[in-house]
Amino acid sequence: MEKPENISLLQRFIRWREDTIKEKHFILILSFLVGISTAFAALFLKFFIHKIQHLLTENFHFNEANYLYLVYPVVGIFLAGWFVRNIVKDDISHGVTRILYSISRRQGRIKRHNTWSSVIASSITIGFGGSVGAEAPIVLTGSAIGSNLGSLFKMEHRTLMLLVGCGAAGAIAGIFKAPIAGLVFTLEVLMLDLTMSSLLPLLISSVTAATVSYVTTGTEAMFKFHLDQAFELERIPYVILLGIFCGLVSLYFTRAMSSVEGLFGKLTNPYKKLALGGLMLSILIFIFPPLYGEGYETIELLLNGKGAADWDVVMNNSLFYGYGHLLLIYLLLIIVFKVFASSATNGGGGCGGIFAPTLYLGCIAGFVFSNFSNKFELSAYLPENNFALMGMAGVMSAVMHAPLTGVFLIAELTGGYDLFLPLMIVSVSSYLTIIVFEPHSIYSMRLAKKGQLITHHKDKAVLTLMKMENVVETDFVTVNPEMDLGELVKAIAASHRNVFPVVDKVTSELVGVVLLDDIRNIMFRQELYHRFKVQKLMTSAPAKIYDTDHMEQVMRTFDDTKAWNLPVVDSQGRYKGFVSKSKIFNSYRQVLVHFSED
Repeated sequence: MEKPENISLLQRFIRWREDTIKEKHFILILSFLVGISTAFAALFLKFFIHKIQHLLTENFHFNEANYLYLVYPVVGIFLAGWFVRNIVKDDISHGVTRILYSISRRQGRIKRHNTWSSVIASSITIGFGGSVGAEAPIVLTGSAIGSNLGSLFKMEHRTLMLLVGCGAAGAIAGIFKAPIAGLVFTLEVLMLDLTMSSLLPLLISSVTAATVSYVTTGTEAMFKFHLDQAFELERIPYVILLGIFCGLVSLYFTRAMSSVEGLFGKLTNPYKKLALGGLMLSILIFIFPPLYGEGYETIELLLNGKGAADWDVVMNNSLFYGYGHLLLIYLLLIIVFKVFASSATNGGGGCGGIFAPTLYLGCIAGFVFSNFSNKFELSAYLPENNFALMGMAGVMSAVMHAPLTGVFLIAELTGGYDLFLPLMIVSVSSYLTIIVFEPHSIYSMRLAKKGQLITHHKDKAVLTLMKMENVVETDFVTVNPEMDLGELVKAIAASHRNVFPVVDKVTSELVGVVLLDDIRNIMFRQELYHRFKVQKLMTSAPAKIYDTDHMEQVMRTFDDTKAWNLPVVDSQGRYKGFVSKSKIFNSYRQVLVHFSED
């Protein structure tokens, strides 16, 4: 037994907590701490980004091209890439995808360095002009804070997964001042199944993080938006058309980003990635300066501009300065090239997410849609500011496959609650458009291809949580091809199974199976014991399960073969054991009961 003096202070606290504080109450305390921590992490990240941007660009001339745009982004992704390779020594890109993976495969465990590494890498990347957002890195940071805080106090994996969600909710609420959007994002994008007891910690984290942001930065919405023209029901058809347009823009963004990331993925040398990414990014930002950084200044201009004089400011610092009549073409080109700038940033070694790019693209898409219609008088007047706001909800809803998140986030970001109905219409229209072509969001498609994605369907979620090593049975008696029938009968006598794997003595490779039913008619005829070899009596297995297969694939194999037992082998074909339907069903029921408990 451990002596009291050898017990650490943390262990003493954990024992005291277990004796005095109920677990459900302690979870509420942890969710409160997660909310505070993620809010301050978000504030630090925003501060670092804006400080770096201000120092680098404060002396730029708005009426001419600035050649430092060719330098800053390359320096940024070089520094971020060096930091990740040499200090972090781990992949920290695709923040939300990594959270989904941790829920799916690591039972809510996220590495400790993720509590700080994404903040540093993304602030360098975006501050120097990387065309990505800070939100996905802060969501990963918040989730890592929740996961590691739970691990510190030895919480079980279901609680860790809940705290991961609390961290994500707090991060969104803190960086956007959007507590409802933080909660809805976690429900819609991350979590698999929630009960009322799970909602309260998420609410506490969201409200706490938003309150910290209100206290430190004021209560104004992130983007100031003034509704100059109320929404009219006659515009509903145009709002639906805007949703379809946003859905198509989102489809282009998703497919193009996947393709460009695939191109960078083929490069193994980090300096080749830097050269390609840096070249793409610096040229695009030099030609289109609004691609520099998150792009929130452009969003402010389009949401609050009153006419051409205000909107033309978008072309400041560029070769297009003074050519106001080319504004629509300029913005259309930005829609086309934004995805290349974002992909080049991350592919070249930088760190950032797609929250800001989707808001940015949506705002421009909504503005282009309405301004084009007004310029060519294709319909009654469509207020550009309102449609730019609705476009933000449309593209975000489609890219993330999260229409509720799009609605609530944009409403809270801008204070545009008077446009709630059109926000809902455009979000649903956009989402319905993209799911015709893409069944998974940009976050989940990578995991879905590998079968590692937890879904909102509880049955699939439980299958994903089940581990292959927990259902493999190893108590089958093995035989080898050279054994005769007499030796096989002795093996049968020592076994309580009716299936016998045939394994090569030298390579341990599975070469077949012997079924008791197939030899029942000869197994008691002793005159045949030395005449027949196992090699002649064995048959091929209906299918083989690989020890790396995910459980959904295993169940599909059982359905295809109609078998009740299937052998498990490794990648070299070496025998590992058997998996049976009955074992899977028993394990499934246990996980389902455990998973569903409040």
